[in-house]
Amino acid sequence: MPVDVPTNDHPARLAATPAAREAITRLRAAAGGPVMFVQSGGCCAGSTPMCYPDGEFLVGDIDVLLGDIDGCPFYIDRRLDAAWHQEQFVLDVEAGEPEGFSLAAGAGLRFVTRSSACAVVAPATPAPMSPMTYMT
Repeated sequence: MPVDVPTNDHPARLAATPAAREAITRLRAAAGGPVMFVQSGGCCAGSTPMCYPDGEFLVGDIDVLLGDIDGCPFYIDRRLDAAWHQEQFVLDVEAGEPEGFSLAAGAGLRFVTRSSACAVVAPATPAPMSPMTYMT
């Protein structure tokens, strides 16, 4: 998954894949201006960022600006940021419908946040099936 590579020694807290940048470009054109992202809580199914027209979601003192992608701000709740303790979040797109009131990343596409906190690791070997236990 190619992402933006910062030119300094410190990685940016927020990066985006080319597919995410293309989706943002399309959304900006359709909306007539920037959009904004707010990282939802939870992991991994709840790790999708919500995308709104810029200014539609009211951010508060508890929200941290991670950065912006092409002029579109990306926020995360300070407590969630501390709990996940990630050096970098990567904005990407994947097949699927957006959650809640989030804007779609395109037809049949949604935005996703990738980080090691929400990496889905497949087990090397399947776990053995255990018999069901019934309580009586």
